[in-house]
Amino acid sequence: MDDTSLVQRADRTDRAGRPAFDLVVSKLRRPWTRPGIIHRSSLLEQLARDDQHPVVSVVAPAGYGKTTLLSQWADRSGQAVAWVSLDEGDNDPKVLLAYVAAALDAIEPVGERVFDALASPMSSVPGSVVPRLGSAFSSMTAPVALVLDDVHLLHNLECRAAVSVLADHVPGGSRLVLAGRDEPPLQTARLRAQGRILEIGPGELSLTCEKASSLLGAAELALDEAQVAELHRRTEGWPVGLYLAALAIRAAGSPQSAAVSFGGDDRLVADYVEAEFLARLPGRQREFLTRTAALERMSGPLCAAVLEVSGSAAMLEDLARSNLLVVPLDQQGHWYRYHRLFRDTLLGELERREPELLPVLRRRAAAWCLENGLREEALEYSLAAGDVDGVAGLVEQLGLSTYRHGRITTVRRWLGWLADRDGIQGRPLLLVQAAYLFAVMGRAVEAERWAEALDRWQYGEPTRPEDPAGEAWAVGLRAILCRGGAEQMRADADQAARKLPEVGVALPAAVLVWQGIARILCGDPADGDAHLAAALDVAGGTLAPDVLALALCQRSLVAMAHGHWGQAESLAGLARAVVDRAGLEDVYATPLVCAVQTRAAMHRGDVGLARQRLVDAQRLRPLLTYALPHLAVQARIELIRVDLALGDLAGARTLMREVDDLLRRRPGLGTLVGEAEALRARLSKERDASIPGASALSAAELRLLPLLPTHLSFRQIGREFFLSPSTVKTQALSVYRKLGVSSRSQAVTRAQELGLLEQ
Repeated sequence: MDDTSLVQRADRTDRAGRPAFDLVVSKLRRPWTRPGIIHRSSLLEQLARDDQHPVVSVVAPAGYGKTTLLSQWADRSGQAVAWVSLDEGDNDPKVLLAYVAAALDAIEPVGERVFDALASPMSSVPGSVVPRLGSAFSSMTAPVALVLDDVHLLHNLECRAAVSVLADHVPGGSRLVLAGRDEPPLQTARLRAQGRILEIGPGELSLTCEKASSLLGAAELALDEAQVAELHRRTEGWPVGLYLAALAIRAAGSPQSAAVSFGGDDRLVADYVEAEFLARLPGRQREFLTRTAALERMSGPLCAAVLEVSGSAAMLEDLARSNLLVVPLDQQGHWYRYHRLFRDTLLGELERREPELLPVLRRRAAAWCLENGLREEALEYSLAAGDVDGVAGLVEQLGLSTYRHGRITTVRRWLGWLADRDGIQGRPLLLVQAAYLFAVMGRAVEAERWAEALDRWQYGEPTRPEDPAGEAWAVGLRAILCRGGAEQMRADADQAARKLPEVGVALPAAVLVWQGIARILCGDPADGDAHLAAALDVAGGTLAPDVLALALCQRSLVAMAHGHWGQAESLAGLARAVVDRAGLEDVYATPLVCAVQTRAAMHRGDVGLARQRLVDAQRLRPLLTYALPHLAVQARIELIRVDLALGDLAGARTLMREVDDLLRRRPGLGTLVGEAEALRARLSKERDASIPGASALSAAELRLLPLLPTHLSFRQIGREFFLSPSTVKTQALSVYRKLGVSSRSQAVTRAQELGLLEQ
């Protein structure tokens, strides 16, 4: 296989301006206004009149018509509307921002760089994704309203911070509209002071007595003026309360008693719905409503499988026609959901009456989803059902691909759920996956935790059943992590090459790559290069892009060591092309790619390119930790050589301290130990009285840097990194000093000027 085809095969198949994973299209559709919905004319006029406010906040408890109001406004405004209906699954910043990007892209292309950053597994959300998406939003040529509905469901700190920053990028004439039950994730006080926010709350959303009469009439309920007034008083104009009362009164056939008995407090809704509505329904319909509340969304076939009854599609259609609390998700009538408040009430009824049935229904839903190719929905239903074995099996299937699509927060949530229930212990394939994923994420402590658990499974349980496949993958992981030094890595890689074919796994080309790297570390570059060349020749096109880039980098370093600089530069360029074309701008392999390309550029005399790649490598250096010690040390050694060539002793010394720390944790890294010793000796002879600058930022400080442009406090940042606020503040002050600034905002500006942060 020639070099060009290697690069082409590394190209993503999903680069055509769209996310790297499938989106639920219904979440991007603006809910249409259905017959019987009350027209909110005064609020619509206010939204149109106060269009100078770039941010709109619509906050009220469930059932106040927030979504209905915004849907009516979108229909009336004539402005392009990018709509995202949020749910719990959006508490992964890459997922949330992929939906936002897709919604905006449907109005006006946001650019491939946004989707590249979204798809790259380790791209920084605050450092890359948010700046690019914010820039695309602020650069839109025509006014657009970006609506995020149910924003209260966002509890992930990165997601909330991203929304807050997007509020600063609303272009003139456009709007960011946030609707939810709680205060939105905004710096509301600042926006108020600046006159940039329009706030609509329960007081504005409550129906007048006249509107209440219209709603009751639309629900085919005839009440006299006094009855309407009494019901309005008791509900305090709460729209869904009025509608629920209308349903119950229709079912009871006794307007006076129902109007008097209804309590408008939403805490009484469950009791009211039970006493006045569900109790009067035919048994089959009541059972259908309560049991299907176990489902996030409903279709006829799914309901039939879960309830094990026929006629579900017809029942859904009937309910959607007669009950505005059953919401269609498409115009074909295939998928529906319940109004959230209604579903909460029905689900509470199910939990009270048939608690033992709820996990059964969810397991059936998971089975149906799995049979119909909806594996991730099956996983979520298995989570809700508490099915540890089902979740474990699906995470084994989905974990790696989900990581490669950039959804790291989602993978961590799955693994965390399993870990809390001892669902990973004793499952070698999951242990391998967890340790590997956390290693390439730069989460060294978590990677070490799962690697040690894998060792306990393999060596600490003499009575466990034999598992040749698990043992084969375990030894492969040990080779990748290089926890026992270079010689052990070589032995492990060779053993993996023997064991994997024995259990029916065709020898992965990646194993040849790790065999090659191990041989280079052990002082046998010729044999190592031969293994790397074999991996590229035999199956280079099937290698994951990150592993392919690593192989090319290692071959480039071997060529440099032999003085073959033309070949070294060509291989370094190919490695760069692989990560660029695959959209992997910042994965664990990229710092080494940058370091190798920097060395080649320096040798050619292209100092400009060398400095540019040096900054790229510096920005991404925190990804390489002692979880992958050989790569972490190797990349830093190459960067030290470049710093020395540029006369940057402060930068070189910072890197040397990190190398020393890595070698203390992971001694025995073969030839890297000698290379580090030689560089350390050289640095000890140098004298430099200059004040350390940006190049002397430590890995910890570089990890902090992308969070400085957010609206997160030091306390909130500390929670993300498991650090005390004082530690974060100390790191921030060190960043300010090295960047030559005195404030957080100045640090952001200076880092952007240096290329350490995107603008």
